[in-house]
Amino acid sequence: MSTPLSPTVDRTVHIGPKNAAEMLAFERELDAIRDDTRRTVGERDARYIRRIQRLVRVTETLGRALLLFGWFPPTWLLGAALLGLSKIIDNMELGHNVMHGQFNFMNDPQFHGDTFDWDNTCPKEEWRHSHNFLHHTYTNVIGKDRDFGYGLLRLSNDLRWSWLHPFQLLLTLLLASFFQWFVAIHDMQMDKVVIGRKKWSEVRPQWLLVRAKMWRIVKRDYIVWPLVGAVVAAPFGQSQDVALAVLAGNVVGNFIRNIWAWAIIFCGHFTEHIYTFSRASIEGETKGQWYLRQILGSSNISGGSVMHLMSGNLSHQVEHHLFPDIPGNRYVEMAPRVRAVCAKYNVPYNTGSFALQLWTVIKRIARYSLPGGGQKAVHIEVPSVLPEQV
Repeated sequence: MSTPLSPTVDRTVHIGPKNAAEMLAFERELDAIRDDTRRTVGERDARYIRRIQRLVRVTETLGRALLLFGWFPPTWLLGAALLGLSKIIDNMELGHNVMHGQFNFMNDPQFHGDTFDWDNTCPKEEWRHSHNFLHHTYTNVIGKDRDFGYGLLRLSNDLRWSWLHPFQLLLTLLLASFFQWFVAIHDMQMDKVVIGRKKWSEVRPQWLLVRAKMWRIVKRDYIVWPLVGAVVAAPFGQSQDVALAVLAGNVVGNFIRNIWAWAIIFCGHFTEHIYTFSRASIEGETKGQWYLRQILGSSNISGGSVMHLMSGNLSHQVEHHLFPDIPGNRYVEMAPRVRAVCAKYNVPYNTGSFALQLWTVIKRIARYSLPGGGQKAVHIEVPSVLPEQV
């Protein structure tokens, strides 16, 4: 388990806006980008998210239908791939963005952040608290942002090294393979329960909610659909084979989604040049300083329209962290303006190919599996930060 060192040592250098006046100008320029985009949000974005919903439904229907043909390689492989694709788009482009309230302007319960639910074992209520509130408010603040390492991995020298960390490359593989399950229990802070810092009675109400959502997913993917396969194949005497093929296809589809979601999220948050921050550094934080912290704690992935779709537009993680309630399909338009503002005020804008960003993530995980390594959390004044040295 990863726990913060106490006390955290703040390190201060100047980066970006040079004084309070420049910080205010920096803030206003980013505000203008947000406001200009928000004024144009409307029917075009509503049509977009409805198309995404149709794409999710079509790929899921085709995937599940093809799996009913059993182990016939062309249909089984395509069926499992389409099911995985459906789950990726549902979680990344539809679920994540809708639950941020990006499409609340539609006044449609199907696309409202408070009512939408996704194809994931994590209940929407848990996600909105752990992700929308804690993560987006306290991005990379050690001891506040539980998404930093997910309570399992040591990704900076701000966290105590323990006997578990030499194995964290293997732990990462486990986390990636079962990502939706780890995300489901993430807000329960099970790591604190394990080490005795939190009582089971405190998390039991959350567990009941999580357990119910897990059962819904397990029942649908691993019981109902295999039974459908068995019934469909019964006239041909292939019930068992088809049921097992459908079961395996669902396992593979969920695995595909888990690995991809893990990769996109880690490439957006844990690359080589991201920054971490102490709790003291956010006391009295201005909006401009919050903007700066979001940029310095995020990484983009370069690519085209397919990458943007498959990542839920989290290939523009910088823009998402700056403007989490703006429809994600608008980030590609906002990115050049954000990058220009960063260049103007000498703020690092971290972007790179998927392969490059993933490689730096793996290097970071490997480096911090050993004691020591890099600078500790930093303190932003106007503004003052040091990058992690991986």
